Amino acid sequence: APGVYQLASLLVELDASDEASRILCADALYQMGCVEEAHKLLLLALSRNPQRSPILARLALLQLKKGFMYDGNQLLKKVIRIGDTSCLLPIMDIFKDEDRALMQRHCHVRAVTILK
Repeated sequence: APGVYQLASLLVELDASDEASRILCADALYQMGCVEEAHKLLLLALSRNPQRSPILARLALLQLKKGFMYDGNQLLKKVIRIGDTSCLLPIMDIFKDEDRALMQRHCHVRAVTILK
């Protein structure tokens, strides 16, 4: 993760508008345990493009991780409304095991609640 972060940071320096490099930086920060820094970077990327499902989904996980269920729900709803949920499976590979379980559990509980 540190090497990926350094590479992605260099790419962002070369092209500040490169969204993919920003997301890669955020993913590397998350993997290194720097959740707050990853959150700030994702918020910056979201301010430039508020309808990007990959950014919203990552932010949703970070909100759930912090215990902010309502905010996490809102972000997940936004991803669903946009209609681009294809980003969720690749993102699940990036999440740490405990966070992947948190997201799956949360989505399952919400789905059961909706069905009831």
